[in-house]
Amino acid sequence: MPMGIFRAASLLWKQRRMRRIFFLGLAVSLVLPGSVWAGAGQSLENLVENGGIIVTRNGDTIYERNADSQFMPASVQKIGMALAAIHILGKDYRFATRFYFSGERDLYIRGLGDPMLVSEEVAQIVTALRSRGVSAIRNIHVDDSACQLENSTDGSSNTLNPYDAQNSCLAVNFNTISLVKGSNGDVRSGEEQTPALPLMRELAQGLPSGSHRINATATGNESLRYVGELFSAICKKQGITVSGGIISGPVPEGLKPVYEHASSKTLDEVLTKLLKYSNNFTANQIFLAIGAKQYGWPATWDKGQRAMTGFYRNEVGLSEKDIVVREGSGLSRQNRVTPRAMLAILEAFKPHAGLLPFENNCLRKSGTMTGVYAYAGYFAGERGLDSFVLILNQPKNNRNQVLELLGALHDAKGRRKN
Repeated sequence: MPMGIFRAASLLWKQRRMRRIFFLGLAVSLVLPGSVWAGAGQSLENLVENGGIIVTRNGDTIYERNADSQFMPASVQKIGMALAAIHILGKDYRFATRFYFSGERDLYIRGLGDPMLVSEEVAQIVTALRSRGVSAIRNIHVDDSACQLENSTDGSSNTLNPYDAQNSCLAVNFNTISLVKGSNGDVRSGEEQTPALPLMRELAQGLPSGSHRINATATGNESLRYVGELFSAICKKQGITVSGGIISGPVPEGLKPVYEHASSKTLDEVLTKLLKYSNNFTANQIFLAIGAKQYGWPATWDKGQRAMTGFYRNEVGLSEKDIVVREGSGLSRQNRVTPRAMLAILEAFKPHAGLLPFENNCLRKSGTMTGVYAYAGYFAGERGLDSFVLILNQPKNNRNQVLELLGALHDAKGRRKN
């Protein structure tokens, strides 16, 4: 992709903005049916206590409100993070995990941030190790030193909720555990592809009977133990003996990898799932990889922040008065974006709009936190996609009603043109 293509898209968007003639108030009534505008305008005043909105049609802004004020974006921020990932890593990028085998039959696993290292992928890896002659393992060493994360994910809490799972350069199943606790206290895996593990039984203490998906890092950073237990169980299932324990620490210098596993999912496939299911863990694994690509390993939060800020500045033409990034998922309440900046991101994202889910007659990404309710995406217009941004920072979640009104305004503008 040529350098500066996003800057060009941003300049085109700015030129179009200079030509817009439709503003909130009397100007809108000149081009929209009066009854549509009067009803929508009055309703929007009642529904939007604190928020920012922009709606476009064929390159013109037909409605805007607080377009240059900063708001917490929640998960609509993932659109910008995905745009940066495509530009910096490339759609064909695949995360990697390296495996080493010592003369003492110790297996070393070095993670490089793969967010899709799930049980099915681990089974493929164990099969590959068997094909390379690994039949017996003493200790399993787990190495997450490719990430140096001095703090937990900004905005996360120490709860069992899966969205609070912490990031790591070596983690399995999104650092979440699916388990079923019986009425008699027995604990089994909640997934056919994942064996029952000792960690499951410990985390199930205090849980009621039933099915649960929980944050594996809630009682301390259990990422590496989880990795070791899962690999050990799947090795045994495939006939590889494991006689020792699980040890955390770096791979010894000079030890050569026996296998490097490339994820079965390309970045393009990962982003499609990310923008549909909005997994915070996955978003921040990509965010960390972006920083490492730009500034070298080990990955850090600071490198991710600098890489994203530089991308927005150099390729989209945005400064910190337009957007502030603390992490990649939108979980942090310190993230900020203006609706106009989000619009610029959407204009640059149009070649990749198909990555967004189609819901309620538009392509869109939602964002939800306590007191934050947002949508950003595209309506269909005569000349292609028409970008819209809706970010509410208020106690009441009125975004569906607001989106319906914005869609009506957008459609009424099109009917008037025709």
